Amino acid sequence: MKLLEHMGKEIFREYGIPVPAGMVAEKKEDLERIDIPFPWVMKAQVLVGGRGKAGGIKFASSMEEAKNAFDEIMAMEIKGERVRRVLVEEKLSIEKEYYLSFFLDRSSRNYLMMFSSQGGVDIEAMAENITKVYINPLAGLQGYHLRKIPKEVRDVAKRLYKIFTEKDCELAEINPLVISEGKAIAADSKIIVDNNSLYRHPELPAEDVELTPLEREAREKGIAFIQLDGNIGVIANGAGLTMATLDALNEFNGRGGVFLDLGGTDNPEKVKQAFELMVKAEPSVILLNLFGGITKCDTVARGIIEFMSQHEIKCPVVARIKGMNEEVAREMLKDYVIAVESFQEAAKKAAELGGD
Repeated sequence: MKLLEHMGKEIFREYGIPVPAGMVAEKKEDLERIDIPFPWVMKAQVLVGGRGKAGGIKFASSMEEAKNAFDEIMAMEIKGERVRRVLVEEKLSIEKEYYLSFFLDRSSRNYLMMFSSQGGVDIEAMAENITKVYINPLAGLQGYHLRKIPKEVRDVAKRLYKIFTEKDCELAEINPLVISEGKAIAADSKIIVDNNSLYRHPELPAEDVELTPLEREAREKGIAFIQLDGNIGVIANGAGLTMATLDALNEFNGRGGVFLDLGGTDNPEKVKQAFELMVKAEPSVILLNLFGGITKCDTVARGIIEFMSQHEIKCPVVARIKGMNEEVAREMLKDYVIAVESFQEAAKKAAELGGD
């Protein structure tokens, strides 16, 4: 789970890493309540990089300038991500800019501290200036590791490492880590938490800003649902079968647009919820690829019929059903779906319909 900059900085504050005075604004009226002397730095809160080059960071010397900047930022879409809030901070007097991060290096099975004396934009192009320090997870960060970076940022490094390990991070990054009036301050934050560890961290923000509204609704209902870029909605049972279905569509130049995994359920109510979510995503065609092992095909079919008899589906539904009670399920669904025998035929048919 990625955290927005302001969320990461809240964690920095808890762990004693200095950050600029700031406040988040979601509405223009929020600006009137900000008690920070001008000039301000106003930053779009998005999960993608490159916001500075895209115009997502602006400066304001008065309330009028701030309101104009707020309108401009909130109207932006940066690399496909809509801006929904703005972080307003004091403008720092910057003497130096560094780069500092800890991340999980799976190839070496170690933690990796990376430091550069040149922080800010285009850090990827500064590879020759980056100091890499591998840290054994069992031994942890040691004094000799810290001696490889400037003394003025060692305390921040210790605290950032503590965040990295205690919050089960995949990445904890400060870029830039600035020196302002002789003090190290985190001018930005980037934190990615391992999704598998979230149950251990109820203190983290409950809001997952990476999810679309439909993905959030699906999570609340306990349904695995992912929106992609294509126009074909895929419903299958089991993550492996669902991903294989997307691959099969790709073979026939079809574009999977929604990944919905029913899992092992044959609960008709759950099936109805799945179709309701799928219809809201407005695909050009729905491909149902069902393999009934433990799952009973006729029970799934009953949920589909209950939904389709109560709701109008404006797109065709292609169904490939195999497994327990498949003949019964096919007979039940013959007036509701386009029934196809084989996996390949189903993918081909859906790709053709989705290409119209």
